Amino acid sequence: MTYQNPSQAPYKQLRRPVTDRMVAGVASGLGRYFAVDPTLVRVGFAVATLFSGGLAALAYLVMWFLMPEEPAGAPAWPHPADTAPGWPPTPPTPPTA
Repeated sequence: MTYQNPSQAPYKQLRRPVTDRMVAGVASGLGRYFAVDPTLVRVGFAVATLFSGGLAALAYLVMWFLMPEEPAGAPAWPHPADTAPGWPPTPPTPPTA
């Protein structure tokens, strides 16, 4: 028997969420994908922009254009309530009788 959760894809997807975004959702999407706090990704982008002479800002714009938006029914940050963080997702344990 295979476990299938209709609200979660069977593999990780890099997408821009419609919630928890400050500008375009790129940092939040990267944070979800790599299981880190999106604030750390935002700070990383700011520091990288300063040290790269704006190249990181250009990379942000490219990712904004290339990363698709998350579907409306996707689970909220950081993980659905019935799954553990990390990858691969673990199926929920069945209730004991």
